[in-house]
Amino acid sequence: MGKPFSTYYGVLRRVHQHIRPSRYLEIGVHQGHSLAFVQPGTCAVGVDPEPMLNGDAPANCSIVACTSDDFFLDEAHAEHRAKPFDLVFVDGLHLFEQTLADILRAEQNCHHQSVILVHDTLPMDAETSTREHSNSVWSGDVWKAIVALNRYRPDLHIHTIAADPTGLTIITGLNPHHVDLPPWFEVAVDELMPLGYDDLVELGMKTTLNVVPPIWPAVAPLLPDEADPDTTLLREDDGLGRCDNDPDDI
Repeated sequence: MGKPFSTYYGVLRRVHQHIRPSRYLEIGVHQGHSLAFVQPGTCAVGVDPEPMLNGDAPANCSIVACTSDDFFLDEAHAEHRAKPFDLVFVDGLHLFEQTLADILRAEQNCHHQSVILVHDTLPMDAETSTREHSNSVWSGDVWKAIVALNRYRPDLHIHTIAADPTGLTIITGLNPHHVDLPPWFEVAVDELMPLGYDDLVELGMKTTLNVVPPIWPAVAPLLPDEADPDTTLLREDDGLGRCDNDPDDI
């Protein structure tokens, strides 16, 4: 049946190994632990307004010190967005409206076979899933972003892996051909903002978030194979979507 992943890090590592993305985007770098899973052949971009890396970033990773909104909307960062990303990991601000915006804007910078991973989507309890950071383990209300996507984007394929401590959601079936945030975004925010952990329990957590067990045989069928060079714009020495750690990008 397969040995369960001990944490979401194990899932993230295995996804990198399986997809072998040409280009990878990480929203919310913090200390850079998850950047360690980036493969040598991958061009990676990490975005965080206050990165606190333990040591240097990998040679094939550019760290962009800005908010995710600025990264996606500011032309100053257009060079990093010049080519689509095969894999995106969203682990930034733990508020659902920001996470939802990050997912939708990341989708615009992907292709149809890309994968978006979202951390902190399976809350442990009411205390650790509030909008106020009051505990060492804090998932915030990120789970509402998954509820919103299930309601307003039924075209997406969304599954939440029950990986410790607070889950990891896989989103595929992307459609990058839309412009910024859709009209339903504000409607969804207003609709879901009042909900709390007890409401999720009442809705049925496993069915609402489409929860799957944290084992590779359950995860692998949800993913595409290695990034397809026919749909991914591979790295070229053209000055676009670069991978070098230029001091101007730090």
